Amino acid sequence: MNKKVILIYLIVVVAVIGLGVWLYKSSNQSQKNLPGQTFESLGQEHITQGSTQHVAYNSDPPTSGPHWPQPADWGIYKATQPDEQLVHNLEHGGIWISFKPDKVNADTISQLQDFARRFHLIIVEPRDKNDSPISLAAWTHLENLDHYDEATILTFITAYYNKGPEHVEMN
Repeated sequence: MNKKVILIYLIVVVAVIGLGVWLYKSSNQSQKNLPGQTFESLGQEHITQGSTQHVAYNSDPPTSGPHWPQPADWGIYKATQPDEQLVHNLEHGGIWISFKPDKVNADTISQLQDFARRFHLIIVEPRDKNDSPISLAAWTHLENLDHYDEATILTFITAYYNKGPEHVEMN
């Protein structure tokens, strides 16, 4: 090979490596710009329906891990549903909005419930165990809010809606 061909080959190799590094950094940067906190996945193991015996979840509310084989119906709940059931909904790409009943008023609850009316893959429920007045959970992602903030909630939903590890067709 002559020197020109070798030089062109080296330029192409350096350009490809540079492009790869740029794409890798861009991908990592876009991950950093996602809303909420990211947690390591605890897997997708199905446990016996009704069981609460499993490894401890690494977030509260949980965002991945052992869960019952049957997800909950999407929508609004007046009573707290089992974490082990709702984690299955997150696996299907759903968003779980929970609130501490003693920390939010009726108007806020109504506003949160409106998200379940606007989007199919949403569950809204009261949850006394929350660390914050309002929690938004998706598969491996959690956003805790001290007060209602529609823009933050919509950003979270947009980022993670229907993006769980197990894709489910919507009717």
